[in-house]
This record gives sequence, structure tokens and C-alpha cells, in this order.
Amino acid sequence: MRCAVLGDPVAHSLSPTLHRAGYAALGIDATYDAVRVPAGELAGFVAGLGPEWRGLSVTAPLKREALALADEVSDLARLAGGANTLVRTAAGWFADNTDVPGAAAAIRERFAGPLASATILGGGATAASVGLALADLGVTTITVAARNPANAAEAVAAVEAHPSAPTLAVVSLDEVRASGGVLVSTVPAGAQTDTLLGRVLPADVVFEVTYDPWPTPLVAAALATGATVVSGLDLLVHQAVLQFGLFTGQDGPLDGMRSAGEAALAAR
Repeated sequence: MRCAVLGDPVAHSLSPTLHRAGYAALGIDATYDAVRVPAGELAGFVAGLGPEWRGLSVTAPLKREALALADEVSDLARLAGGANTLVRTAAGWFADNTDVPGAAAAIRERFAGPLASATILGGGATAASVGLALADLGVTTITVAARNPANAAEAVAAVEAHPSAPTLAVVSLDEVRASGGVLVSTVPAGAQTDTLLGRVLPADVVFEVTYDPWPTPLVAAALATGATVVSGLDLLVHQAVLQFGLFTGQDGPLDGMRSAGEAALAAR
């Protein structure tokens, strides 16, 4: 069985480390590699795969392309507007999204209290997935702060379509203000200026979707306030465990996959 993570860039991905650790722990005869596939080339790459290929982890900028080429699409992937998982079935390729349940599991692993409001920094595909996860967890009011609010329209529409119908507001990243609740960052560490952090902290829970570099300025500031921090590695591991199950039919070993990821990050 062959699997891989596809994207551009993709050489930095920890996914091979996580999935290989799972295969080793369970004695599964499979390979998992990182393959650079530029935007616009996913359909051609997938069309050339042999029958030994079972599963593909899909990362930026290919998540919307994955929806378009799939023979079957899960309701969640359609709602999120992107698929991070392609699984070969008897009927062809099945597109799913493990980012949403992975994000929910990552948050609940670190924080068991009630959740009502959230602020998301950034308005791309990851913001949509985490926003849907927050709605799943009971968040009813979400503010999306984007550098260009118009570019967040797709993410906002996806979260607004959640069955719980959360209330959403869209503001400029330069104007956002928040206090308490959940703070999610999908923006690069370089965008986390002291001015921005002063306008969005403190928060009860800080979810930083980046895992390298670590800690980001946001995480360092949040830890100083005593906030609960959810990391990008938490997200990556939980969504990878779900993908592992789809690819292999077996439960992914969460602790072993996380340990492998932590060791790989420490070695960088």
C-alpha cells in the first residue's frame, strides 16, 4: 500500500513522520511520502497513480482541487469547501475533511470547559475548518479578522452554513479587538505583532495552527497570561489519526504518532 501527502511546498511536512510511525507501531506494510504537486496539477497526478495507491493527504494549495476530481465527496468536505483527504475506494476516489473533527478533538483534549465565542485571525481554508469545528463544539459567536476581509468570504460562508447557524462578523486584521473566549491564529508568526497581540489577548483558549516555528509570538504571550494553548501539532496529529483510519481501516496510535512528531520537531 502506498500513501503520500501532496502540496506545494510540502518538504517541511511532518505527515510522513506521523503516518510512518503509525505503520511501524501496528506492523502495517505501507509507504508514505511527501510529493510536491503544484496548483493545477492534482488531477493529472492522481490520474497517473497505480492500484497500489490507497490514500492521499492533501494540503495547500490543493484542497479545493481535491473536491473537483473526487468521484464521491463527504458532506463535511463539501461544507468546508475543501478536502484534505482522498481515499481510493471501489467506486473511485472519495474526498473527505479530517481537519474539522481533528481541530475539535485537539481543542477538547486541552480544554473541557464551555465555549461560546471565538475570534479567528485569518480567513482562508484553515479558518473555515477551525470555524466549523468551533461551531461543532457549541461556539455561537465568531469574529473573523482578515488582512483583506473580502478574501474571507468563502470561509465565512462555509461557517455560516453550519447547522447551528453561528453568528459571524468580519473585520480587518488591523482593527480586530477581542478579549476572552477562544482565539485562533491561522496567520504567520511574522504577522503577530505586539500591537496585534495587545488587541486580542488575553483569551481563555489560544489555538495556534502553526507548529514550526514554535513558540510563535502569540503562544509566548498567551502562556504568560495563563491561557490554555492548543498547538498546530495537536491539530496535525488528531487529523492524521483520522486519516490513518480512513487509509488503513485501523485506529491510528495517537500517542505514538504524537511522540514521533515531537521528536522530529525537536531535531529541527
